[in-house]
Amino acid sequence: MRVCFAIQEDKDMESQVYNHFGSAPAFVIVDTELNKTFSIKNRDLNHIHGACSPLSAIGGNNVDAVVVGGIGAGAIRGLNAAGIKVYKSLKETVKENLDLLTKNRLPELNMSHACKGHEGACGH
Repeated sequence: MRVCFAIQEDKDMESQVYNHFGSAPAFVIVDTELNKTFSIKNRDLNHIHGACSPLSAIGGNNVDAVVVGGIGAGAIRGLNAAGIKVYKSLKETVKENLDLLTKNRLPELNMSHACKGHEGACGH
């Protein structure tokens, strides 16, 4: 499984999961089968509000799931249309959330969980 985590700063598995997908500066992608990680910059960081292109953001990398603190409706819709599940982070780091995900303990996000607005911060 390949899992993408929205992050503020790249510290590999100790990176803190960021609170919003579209404005995350970077992503850590973990390949659980190969036990490898790599990071990429958000390639859609300067998108117009509400017009996030989630597949562009992750640089077209093939992933099975995304883990994030919060996410807008358009990004959820785009990821789900590509067969990518979206999960809510419950802990601070990539490592902690990956552990929860592998134990099926992270909640899957759907359109009813999407951020409604961004007056300085999402109200996740």
